Amino acid sequence: MKKIGFIGVGVMGRGMVLNLSKTNYDISIYTRSKDKIKDLLDEKIKWCDDIEQCCKDKDIIMTMVGFPNDVEEVYFGEKGIINSAQPNTVLIDFTTSSPLLANKIYNQAKIKKLFSLDCPVSGGDIGAANGTLSIMVGGDKEIFEQVKPILEVLGTNINYVGLPGYGQHTKMANQIALAGALASVCEAITYAKSVDLDPQKMLQCISSGAAGSWQMNNNGPKMLSGDFDPGFFIKHYIKDMKIAKDVNKTNNLDLEVLNTVLKMFETMQSNGDDDLGTQAIIKYYQR
Repeated sequence: MKKIGFIGVGVMGRGMVLNLSKTNYDISIYTRSKDKIKDLLDEKIKWCDDIEQCCKDKDIIMTMVGFPNDVEEVYFGEKGIINSAQPNTVLIDFTTSSPLLANKIYNQAKIKKLFSLDCPVSGGDIGAANGTLSIMVGGDKEIFEQVKPILEVLGTNINYVGLPGYGQHTKMANQIALAGALASVCEAITYAKSVDLDPQKMLQCISSGAAGSWQMNNNGPKMLSGDFDPGFFIKHYIKDMKIAKDVNKTNNLDLEVLNTVLKMFETMQSNGDDDLGTQAIIKYYQR
């Protein structure tokens, strides 16, 4: 039985851990606040008091934390993963983070005789709970092939995309496309309301046509009902867009839709909406 350590059991990590627990794996978890995950603990999911303990005697260590600085701390702290994991352990980071940081983890892991994959995911809390995440994998292909059966517990669209850091680059492309998809749903709803069209019926009509999208089907109804509970936090999406923007600067790219939507979310952030879900962008249009 493979032993897995999972670090970072938040909105996304919770569903992922629960799905892993349904399979034949020994799961140990660590997160900053034990109180929030007490209901998960059972004979298959064991609590660890710190990262070092969560890394002990594990075949695979998975991480799903919030920001690149959290990734830095978890991997490179004095008792972080790089210094605590045993040789030949596979490290899988599901956090959406910097491609440069993914390369740093890969290179430092290699020195310690560890294997590293950057595996950012898409699909939100719904995909995490249902085991239908899209997973974009960068790193050594042979290591990807070894752990693919485990990734298949968590997702249904799993793709090896190339070198270390390429998983993160692929996720940046996803987040860039997401910016336009979110804004377009908001603008369709705003237009419908402005001409006294029933926005619910409008979404039903167009969601199965050429304009349809995951955002329209899943976040459109939430926008209409005022359900802004986070499946994906605004603060985390701002982080992602800023990472993409930094990469764009390096490559002399100016992506106007991304930049515009980032400004919208930053306005919401300044209004104290950091901890709402990304569907709350409809509030920007309701000002």
